[in-house]
Amino acid sequence: MNTSIGIEIRNLHKSFRDNHVLRGLDLDVPPGKTVVIMGPSGCGKSVLLKHLVGLLKPDSGQILVGGQDTVPLEGEALEAATRKFAMVFQSAALLNSLTVGENVGLALKEQRRLPKSEIEALVTEKLELVGLGGKQKLMPAELSGGMKKRVAVARALALSPQIILYDEPTTGLDPFMSDNVDELIREMKERLGITSIVVTHDLVSSFHVADHVAMFSEGKIVEVGTPAEIQNSSLPYVKRFLSSHRL
Repeated sequence: MNTSIGIEIRNLHKSFRDNHVLRGLDLDVPPGKTVVIMGPSGCGKSVLLKHLVGLLKPDSGQILVGGQDTVPLEGEALEAATRKFAMVFQSAALLNSLTVGENVGLALKEQRRLPKSEIEALVTEKLELVGLGGKQKLMPAELSGGMKKRVAVARALALSPQIILYDEPTTGLDPFMSDNVDELIREMKERLGITSIVVTHDLVSSFHVADHVAMFSEGKIVEVGTPAEIQNSSLPYVKRFLSSHRL
């Protein structure tokens, strides 16, 4: 498996006209660890994810991926850097007209142009890894919400990323399915050494999967700590946020 790599974000700024979304954001994501980013809706979490995968350029600041600043990169160099990432979307974003196996292998087919036999072998391997061995022929409509999230993770793993970004991975799932997704995130980190960033509003999930929790407010990370440290934070904003989001 690929060696783990980390991310260092330094003094990141981004404005959209008069809306200053990122305001000197700093964050370290250690290699092979899971960092959960929590904060209110509209605070800039999704904007940050788009910067990490090269969909947006900051007005200023650095994004160091494995020590390489990706901000100045363009074209093929940027594409090579962003191939280190994979994304698991909130809705799973499966194509309903394709089978499970076709969904998992789609990026391999389009980007890598591997022989069909190699793609099928990789699809089988990744589905077995997420506990869905033998499900290649099913259609998305035949899957539960938790199974769809597992297929989305298998699709992300198909390109052998070093970093996975999870956008609200437990949204819309019942507690049992949420626990299954949490366990899958932990397992991918432990078995594969993948560096992970999880954006979520789910306190239970975040404290289950996180090595570190980063609290986002007004365009900055205002506190970073272990789940226990965040739960015992003395910072008024963090205390208010946790209190307002508890079940």
